[in-house]
Amino acid sequence: MLNWLRATAFCMAGCSALAIAAPEAQNSKPFDPQALFAPLSLPTPATAIRSGAGKPGAMFWQNRVDYKLHATIDTDSDTLHGEEVITYTNNSPDSLPTLWVQLDQNIYRKDSRSSMASEWRRSQFTDGYRFDKVTVRIDGESYDAKFLINDTRMRVDLAQPLAAKGGKLQLEINYSYQVPGTWGGRTAVTPSEKGKIFEIAQWFPRMAVYDDLHGWNNNPYIGSEFYLEYGTIDYTVTVPWNYWVVGSGKLINPKDVLTKTEQQRLKQAQQSDKTVYIRRADEVGKADSRPVNSGTLDWHFRMERTRDVAFAASPAFVIDAARINLPNGKTSLAMSAYPPEAAGSTKWDRSTEYVKGTIEHFSQWYPYPWPAAVNLGGHGAGMEYPGIVFDGMRDHDALLFWISAHELGHSWFPMIVGSDERRHAFMDEGFNTFIDVYASDAFNKGEFAPKRDSEYAPKGGNPVDEILSVLADPEAPTLMAPAEATAEKYRHSVTYFKGALGLVLLREQILGPERFDPAFKEYIATWAYKHPSPSDFFRFMESAAGEDLAWWWRGWYLNNWQLDMGITAVKAVDDKKGKGTSVTLISKQPLVMPATLRLQYSDGTTEDFRIPVESWMRTGTPTVVLPVTKAVKSATLDPEHKLPDADRSNNSLTL
Repeated sequence: MLNWLRATAFCMAGCSALAIAAPEAQNSKPFDPQALFAPLSLPTPATAIRSGAGKPGAMFWQNRVDYKLHATIDTDSDTLHGEEVITYTNNSPDSLPTLWVQLDQNIYRKDSRSSMASEWRRSQFTDGYRFDKVTVRIDGESYDAKFLINDTRMRVDLAQPLAAKGGKLQLEINYSYQVPGTWGGRTAVTPSEKGKIFEIAQWFPRMAVYDDLHGWNNNPYIGSEFYLEYGTIDYTVTVPWNYWVVGSGKLINPKDVLTKTEQQRLKQAQQSDKTVYIRRADEVGKADSRPVNSGTLDWHFRMERTRDVAFAASPAFVIDAARINLPNGKTSLAMSAYPPEAAGSTKWDRSTEYVKGTIEHFSQWYPYPWPAAVNLGGHGAGMEYPGIVFDGMRDHDALLFWISAHELGHSWFPMIVGSDERRHAFMDEGFNTFIDVYASDAFNKGEFAPKRDSEYAPKGGNPVDEILSVLADPEAPTLMAPAEATAEKYRHSVTYFKGALGLVLLREQILGPERFDPAFKEYIATWAYKHPSPSDFFRFMESAAGEDLAWWWRGWYLNNWQLDMGITAVKAVDDKKGKGTSVTLISKQPLVMPATLRLQYSDGTTEDFRIPVESWMRTGTPTVVLPVTKAVKSATLDPEHKLPDADRSNNSLTL
């Protein structure tokens, strides 16, 4: 049980979603049981690839992408030069005459679609990616492929189609691009008192996903999030000798890039539940905090079972770390990197404590799988990548905890469970905000709980009522609406807030934790490193939890329906069926939910009854007869105010 809702007030980036059901613009439509409880055809049919139980079927397949990368940063011109070898494995049943590659840096071009279509206006631009050729290597031979660049996509035309069911080739691409300034948002070069901070993401051309639902997922990158294939990424970053690099995955060569003292401190941190400084603030800028005093250093990282990597580089980093204890008996490393001006007892000094605590809590759903989790204090875009998150060096107190926890929660959605966040935003932001809610309750005995959404919370009101204005808004999109088609005024309230509240209500009011928690954990484990659709999730939860939830998916997800239940009559009955107390209910909105009915008796005692959703399946004015013969003084529906009821004035009746 929790106080509601701790949705993030610092909206992270949104996600795209395929429009599979248009919202019905009848937010005040009367209740119709035939509409709510009708059989539901989910957007994606069950097949041999995706089963009726919401699991990967006998014929499930997924392509694989492995990357070998080398990035060199020219810190004077803020330019990244990259060398890339993509190994692409086609496990699909289709031969592929062309391949599609994502070029996300092209979003910063003046002529990009995003520059015209996004609500976020830019006044500064780059030229995007620069490269001359794409080399294809297959079966021991190589050739220069023809390619076409269109906005943030590149089509590579193959001399011969890549064979189905295991065909493999390599793409070799050399490229460069200008790293944007802080106006770049998620990836930027940021000034600090002790030097530049390079936050490098979306930095290499990445293969688009080819799947059984859409074929090539090659929509232009407008600024929403990502949909990527899994594999192993091995990457090296070359920077000036005085720079420190933190990044996704495991640092392979600490002996080459750390001093002996720093190596010893790192080993100590790996065994410590308390934060250990690997590079202190008073050591920043000192030559003896680096293993060499001239030239460059190559920082080598490797990450397995990942869809992406990101990194940050700066001469200004304070570095600290601590051990993460995982429920499977393994450990990982919590690490923070930030400039000295971010330090402080209520600031970034506590970052690693936040990383450790939240990762350990989130791991109850599924153990954190990677060797490190890094929190980077820089520009402050509030953005997540596998193994590293980018947060703000000026964040502090509760905001630093909340934003760190939220971004780290994305390790599970969509970094482990690889849903298509370009199309289905609620499976990314909503699912993450859901687990984030409970992390805020758990951390340090609720030090930063409850996490509230100050933008939507009625002053002095019950937190669950924060969603009422959204449900009543006929222009509000559904959870299934495309991210690019979701206006900024609704992005947070629908994608994050409603998406999370839907799962909280499912867990606490519809299924109960005893059924929800095992099903949700099994869903994560089943779809780890795979690509589930909303239909897969809906089917999985129904099958694993043992409940037909078509009415809930229809009302909360496919539509934006309101809830308004009430009581119209309470009376004693004595007929041939026996004695009892009848309670007549009413619904004035299209959606209903199971609810608690509390009777207060004349002797001052109370008794609770659970009204199941099936009570509403035949009529909007059901009468339930309770085995009660005591005199009733009053009746209240949803007495603890757990449901988003639009009008609570009819929830109680006094006799």
